[in-house]
Amino acid sequence: MFDLSGEVAVITGGYSGIGKGIAEGLAEAGCNIVICARNYERCVESCKKIGKLGVKAFPLRCDVTKSEEIENLVHKTIKEMGRIDILVNNAGVEGKEKPIVDMSDEEWDYVVNTNLKGAFLCSRAVVKEMIKQGGGKIINVASITAFIVMANVSAYCASKGGLVQLTKAMALEFIKYNIQVNAICPGYFSTPMSRRLYKPEMWSKIARRNVPMGRIGKPEELKGTAIYLASSATDFMTGSCIVIDGWQLIW
Repeated sequence: MFDLSGEVAVITGGYSGIGKGIAEGLAEAGCNIVICARNYERCVESCKKIGKLGVKAFPLRCDVTKSEEIENLVHKTIKEMGRIDILVNNAGVEGKEKPIVDMSDEEWDYVVNTNLKGAFLCSRAVVKEMIKQGGGKIINVASITAFIVMANVSAYCASKGGLVQLTKAMALEFIKYNIQVNAICPGYFSTPMSRRLYKPEMWSKIARRNVPMGRIGKPEELKGTAIYLASSATDFMTGSCIVIDGWQLIW
């Protein structure tokens, strides 16, 4: 049920952090991987490591805010891999931490266009191929900030809240095509993005104050959830948002 051998997954922003953990997990389950991001060199490095797991790994440069680059991503993936079974919309940015009244149009757009519009553009392009194939899986990487609010990161919270609603909208629209769309909503995880926001000495304090489990999550702890959502085990599951946060949401 959890064997993904021969399947192909496209993972945006998959060379580091949560995306890297998901890419490695799917590869360990036998899935062939396409990693795309703005930083092509990092994609190449990541694919070399994933290739050692015995699967095919293909790097591509893609800015998820640009339709033409996404169309190129889909075209090259089909040419190289033959199909797309799984799309993981993971590419995301945190933006600058500042009050709404001080935020510029450009700062707002940078976050929302990457985190929300990017998932929409990638899904729209990939779904056309999934329909031809008779089905597929889309996994959106949202956040618990879709449900709780943090000060001075309004664009990030809005983008992740929108991504949860987009997950549900896509699930409803794509149900007739045998395409299941679900979301993972992580809490505090140790990633390059989170380490830019918080200094190392703050992590234990953050964990004690906000996470009942008393620690920060590791990206590899999302592997199992990603494999589950990508597998046939979720053929009757769509529109769901799985929270993985050490019980922070209820704190």
